[in-house]
Amino acid sequence: MKDAKAITVTYLTPVSFASLNGSDKEADNISSIKKLTRGTEQFPYVSAQAVRRALRDQLSTLGWELSEGVTATIKKGAATTKQEPAKYIDDDLFGFMGTEKGDGGGKGKSIKRTSVVRASPLISFDRYQGDLDFGTNYMGVESGGDPNIFETEIHSGLYRGTILIELDRVGNGDGFNEKNALKDAEKAKRVKGLLQALKNLWTSGRQTRFLADISPKFIAAAILKAKNPIFLESVLPTDSGINTPLLEETLNDYSDEVIYSVFGARTGLFASVPDGAVSIGDAFNKTQEWVDEFYGAK
Repeated sequence: MKDAKAITVTYLTPVSFASLNGSDKEADNISSIKKLTRGTEQFPYVSAQAVRRALRDQLSTLGWELSEGVTATIKKGAATTKQEPAKYIDDDLFGFMGTEKGDGGGKGKSIKRTSVVRASPLISFDRYQGDLDFGTNYMGVESGGDPNIFETEIHSGLYRGTILIELDRVGNGDGFNEKNALKDAEKAKRVKGLLQALKNLWTSGRQTRFLADISPKFIAAAILKAKNPIFLESVLPTDSGINTPLLEETLNDYSDEVIYSVFGARTGLFASVPDGAVSIGDAFNKTQEWVDEFYGAK
């Protein structure tokens, strides 16, 4: 297990009615969603930045203290976090980039920590079909104002996303030294916290009128000797459920790199799932067991 380098989790989530990730307005009264184009069709997606923000927010909800944004110390510098990865889980797992003034008014320097957590966009398998939700804001009508008529793009479909966690970089490297490097038990606690956030993934954007559940309903997860999101393009839906032969082939192709793997599925949502698939809760529990074993936390 000490040869492990990463955990990867690819997940599916069906969304029945949502407007998940806003884009620039196409018109003054239309709120659009982000879409990518394949041929002549468009497919909605949630940006990786939004997914990472959702994971961060869920960590806060689950009780983790996050690094607050601070003003740059040099003129025209971008605001950043406190850049204390030893203290804050998000500085450790999601990285940062900032600038500091030079000593005695000398040349400033930039400091950064590359993200330990890599995330793909959450992309729909189902094309956007032009559906719009019509709304009217009647505020001010009683005092003689006109109603504000607006429309919001909405979508229903199955979305797929992936994260990869670089286990060997948690709690060490940029931003750490011999004095503040994390102990293995704390490293395990942070990675398990992130997995719990993924299990309960929820984004706060556009939830007032379009409450949506984007937590995983099917996952394919593995702990690997290499840093490779092996399931990213291999978790595919079919008319009969999940493309099981493709997942089996993926595991066979990477049998030298895969230490452990697990499939998890919500009962009844998919017509067929891989043999041996367990519940979502049990699957995430299994990934947390891998983390404890890797860091020697138990």
